[in-house]
Amino acid sequence: MNRKQFLKTCGVALVGLPFASAILTSCQSIYYASFKTFKNKIVVPLSEFEIAKKTSTTYRDFVMVNTTSQDFPICVYRTEEKNYIASLMKCTHRGCELNVGGGMYSCPCHGSEFDTKGKVLEGPADQDLKTFKTTIDDENIYIELF
Repeated sequence: MNRKQFLKTCGVALVGLPFASAILTSCQSIYYASFKTFKNKIVVPLSEFEIAKKTSTTYRDFVMVNTTSQDFPICVYRTEEKNYIASLMKCTHRGCELNVGGGMYSCPCHGSEFDTKGKVLEGPADQDLKTFKTTIDDENIYIELF
């Protein structure tokens, strides 16, 4: 391969890489649910985490909750069978909406990363995410917004 071909190949790869990344990222399934706030609580049915299949039921790792009381969605992450963590999807660095995937939250604006418990993994953010107290019973997850 001569130099001209090499530069052309590299140029095509550099231009195509962001498009390929966007296409692959869009293949991931992010499940959004909308709920109303009642007395500073959001009630999320546990059934929102179920994915019914013909022979069995599997479970989502997380559900994104939209509500009129918050400007950003809340990610309810299932860490164990009976343990859920609710985090506001707002980066503590500059307030961008976070992406979820790969077992962590990432900021598309400046690259901050957080674990599913809201703890900072990578800056520039230096504060943990706002998380909400959650309780569960046999049917629902209760997110306390205060």
